[in-house]
Amino acid sequence: MRPDIDTSQMTPADHAALMDAVRRLEHVGLALKLANIVGRKVNLIKDMAPEKAIKAIDGATMAALKLGLRVALASLWGRPIRDRDRAHKVMAAASGAAGGAFGIASLPFELPVTTTVMLRSIADIARAEGEDLRDPETRLACLEVFALDGRAPGENITDSGYFAIRSVLARSVSEAARYVASRSVIDETAPAILRLLAAVAARFGVVVSQKLVAQATPALGAVGGAAINVAFIEHFQSLAKGHFTVRRLERKYGHEHIQAEYQRIAAAREPDEILPPAPAA
Repeated sequence: MRPDIDTSQMTPADHAALMDAVRRLEHVGLALKLANIVGRKVNLIKDMAPEKAIKAIDGATMAALKLGLRVALASLWGRPIRDRDRAHKVMAAASGAAGGAFGIASLPFELPVTTTVMLRSIADIARAEGEDLRDPETRLACLEVFALDGRAPGENITDSGYFAIRSVLARSVSEAARYVASRSVIDETAPAILRLLAAVAARFGVVVSQKLVAQATPALGAVGGAAINVAFIEHFQSLAKGHFTVRRLERKYGHEHIQAEYQRIAAAREPDEILPPAPAA
């Protein structure tokens, strides 16, 4: 990390990349994308769902994250990862087709497969942004992406923005990374790992709920289920691109400088305008 270089010295390309990251990470979330597919608003609040559905969502979400850690991340140690964006979308579409055809009954089987595919795709994006996948903290940062769904309209960025979420997860990620580094293996039953999984699952489950509501639309079918899963994976690929772009810029300019510039951009009234870096104090 280079904390001696502030954001007033950012190159135009780096500032444009940060601007793009803000657009990816500060938005209304997955529900709007799903609404465009199913033709109605998708905004499930978990306490409005039947108890059986809530238990199914919670159980499938935790199982999906555990499987992703065991199958996707544990297999990344020392292996080069290719850019397989399209292949990951095809696999996600296939599992989504089953979800559309069979509804909530397929969730315990479909979601772990889809989550594992997404985690591999997220790891591809991380490596493309210069991350070392042999580093336990980097591998757990891939898991962190599932907690980065955007804030709702009207929410204060200081309460629910990207850096606020990272701050909430920071201790759990750090503890889990130290545990993995000391054993060179990811054991999803270890207390440190379980705490991180629970923290991520609490946010990821909300997005899974939105996905489930969309899939429960009458007459959606396999084709609609596939389209929902493509939107699902594209959503998290976009979050991953923003997340690992920010981390790359933090390594270059310093965490505090990037956080301050990120929040300045996010607070701008015209988020699509490329703002010049703030002048040095």
